[in-house]
Amino acid sequence: MAKVAVVTGSGGGLGKGIAQRLAKDGFHIVLNDINQELLDSTLKEFKAEGIQVEGVVGDVSKREDQFQLVSQAAEAFGQLDVFVNNAGLEVVGPFLDIEENQLNKAFSVNVNGVVFGTQAAAEQFIKQKTKGKVINACSIAGHESYEMLAVYSATKHAVRSFTHSSAKELAKHNIRVNAYCPGVADTSMWTRIDEEMIKYNPEMKKGDAFKEFSSGILLGRPQEPEDVANLVSFLASDDADYITGQAIITDGGIVFS
Repeated sequence: MAKVAVVTGSGGGLGKGIAQRLAKDGFHIVLNDINQELLDSTLKEFKAEGIQVEGVVGDVSKREDQFQLVSQAAEAFGQLDVFVNNAGLEVVGPFLDIEENQLNKAFSVNVNGVVFGTQAAAEQFIKQKTKGKVINACSIAGHESYEMLAVYSATKHAVRSFTHSSAKELAKHNIRVNAYCPGVADTSMWTRIDEEMIKYNPEMKKGDAFKEFSSGILLGRPQEPEDVANLVSFLASDDADYITGQAIITDGGIVFS
């Protein structure tokens, strides 16, 4: 019986790349995104490629949506094996300009979403009496704290912490919890970060922030979705059964931990 993986925030970007790789690995896929139009487009594309796939619209910051997502995955394919907490959002701006609504929204998606997704997946794994894997989206910003990205960095530090603590508590249930920590990727998220940086530094031009952040990558190029997907593929596989509680950096050589 084919294994089943849920990937949140998989309508596009890194999440879509991860879902595509897991499908290539033989997983049945459950796509999840808050954007119905984007989700439908990716769902159509996956089906055209012959992938066994379902799509579920949902808001990861809502606990009931995460539990409903797992329920629909199990109903569609009979089980759950891997849950990837990929959905997230960025916040760019000076520390002194941080507002309450920015904090609440960022933490509700990036942190609460990971907690609720992990809880929902873990309950399903325990119910099935099978091993399970939760794989969280952390970041190099979960290892370092960057100027103009204070809120985002704080959320990713929290994800790293929850990865550690949940791995310790869930190991007795045969559940592994790990995280992948991407660096600078040429995605729509970094396009938005670049645009926001310009607002606070008039001397910068379009693309300057991206160039600045990616210029120090030892391997000489920005990250591609496949670079992250390769790590997630390994963590989702049986070959990674002896790994838990780790937040693994995949950034081409920026941050060293």
